[in-house]
Amino acid sequence: MKKILTTYGPPRGHWVGDGFPVRSLFSYDRMGASNISPFLLLDYAGPSEFPPAQRPRGVGQHPHRGFETVTVVYSGELEHRDTSGAGGLIGEGDVQWMTAGAGIVHEEFHSQQFTEQGGLLNMVQLWVNLPASAKDTPAAYQTLLNKDIPRVSLEDDGGTLRVIAGEYLEHKGPANTFTPINVWDLKLEPGARVNLPVPKGHTTLVAVLNGSVQINDTDVLREAELANLDREGQEIVLESNNDARLLVLSGEPIDEPVVGYGPFVMNTEGEIKQAMLDFQSGKFGAL
Repeated sequence: MKKILTTYGPPRGHWVGDGFPVRSLFSYDRMGASNISPFLLLDYAGPSEFPPAQRPRGVGQHPHRGFETVTVVYSGELEHRDTSGAGGLIGEGDVQWMTAGAGIVHEEFHSQQFTEQGGLLNMVQLWVNLPASAKDTPAAYQTLLNKDIPRVSLEDDGGTLRVIAGEYLEHKGPANTFTPINVWDLKLEPGARVNLPVPKGHTTLVAVLNGSVQINDTDVLREAELANLDREGQEIVLESNNDARLLVLSGEPIDEPVVGYGPFVMNTEGEIKQAMLDFQSGKFGAL
């Protein structure tokens, strides 16, 4: 069984643009990049009710380089546009997987329909680091629709597990990744007890989005709380007291330096300076 190293209480919230009230459940600058590698950040946006409006709320054009963003929508709708030429709309259960790679400029807004009708926005955005060998890969975008994400029934009718990336009991997720990672989206029924096999050697993070979940018969996590588990061991045990939604993330650590500045995550200060120059000179393209 993987030992629990640290648990974190719910962080203070802040706004990203005018459309996303978020809580950062973990970040590489706060928790140490080596402790959570290959993951960098997890923002939990919501749940938050938005009234009807005329103008879509969100985040305007901004750059990224050196990593990937993974946005999972639980309720609401988002529209995305970027300089790779990709874009589109994602709604309940859908996922957008954007590879910033060598550089991208994008924007994210509430959809026109969601803006006009208002409603509940509930989503997460995960940042996944790229190894040095892939940081100059061309920018790309994957739309992972809800219908294409495998659902696995958990033991004793305890709930369901969606395999967004990686593999669970021979069910493979649709996301293409640069290093071995698992992104599992779990919905647990009240009283469920689940044993999850997790690869030995993987960084393993459990983020509870709603409800309460006991891990390994010891620590209880509630809304917007996180556990970081030891890389040794090959199993975690989850028990829910009520309806619960959580993410289980595991990944092979990337044993390389991490230097970040705002929307850029590279390996050296020099690469950060180059990213800033390249963006300012228009090398990331324009929308």
